[in-house]
Amino acid sequence: MTQAADTTDAFPTIRTAGVDGLLVSFGSRLSEPANRAALAFRAEIERAGWDGVEETASSLVSAFLRFDPLHLGHAVLRARIEQLLQSRDWYAADLPEGRRFWRIPTVFGTDLAPQLGQAAEAAGMREDAAIRALSEARVRVQTIGFAPGQPYLGELPEAWDIPRQSQLTGRIPVGALCLAIRQMVLFSVSTPTGWQHVGQTAIRLFQPEAEEPFLLRPGDEVQFVPTGPEALEGMRKDPRGGAESEPVQ
Repeated sequence: MTQAADTTDAFPTIRTAGVDGLLVSFGSRLSEPANRAALAFRAEIERAGWDGVEETASSLVSAFLRFDPLHLGHAVLRARIEQLLQSRDWYAADLPEGRRFWRIPTVFGTDLAPQLGQAAEAAGMREDAAIRALSEARVRVQTIGFAPGQPYLGELPEAWDIPRQSQLTGRIPVGALCLAIRQMVLFSVSTPTGWQHVGQTAIRLFQPEAEEPFLLRPGDEVQFVPTGPEALEGMRKDPRGGAESEPVQ
């Protein structure tokens, strides 16, 4: 079941973020409607092309605008944002156009992803049922963060509302698929983590030499398709790690 959005009068909110930024938040916690609103609102700002707005970004439940305060005053921009917020129900807005659906080959479990068993146990499932549930899930890229090109994906069903580990895993590899708190993270760098390592891919999420260095974008949808360790090894020469994409219908 998807969590409900914050529906109190407190949201959406507009907050100052330094001398040249405003942050528009649609909730105090992650929910599908709040994430949808953040993605849709940021896309509309980009489409509108307001003079003086120099950069936009979205997080799990917020949209950030960086602007030139010498060209566009805080009060003027805030008034425009307030007017835009009142123009529609952003929690039910259409997601941005140009989204893609990715199928990413993934090894679940084995020595490549050794924490599948403990994650499955925490979710009250056997490993085979966990693999089936995780590979059938079609999840949204909710935001990019922590490291270049690194997506947070979700939301998973309530069974996967499992905590992060109390102790960090010393280091996981690039392409590791980890989960906790009804979300997945597909790691673009090798790093310590408290998220549980349940799958391994060969995808390169950050490609600085490419015209678009980040392979995935907020709003894209992803499904992790089971494959074997030998097949995955053969995909490592492909920067996409065998992943295929198509426009979201």
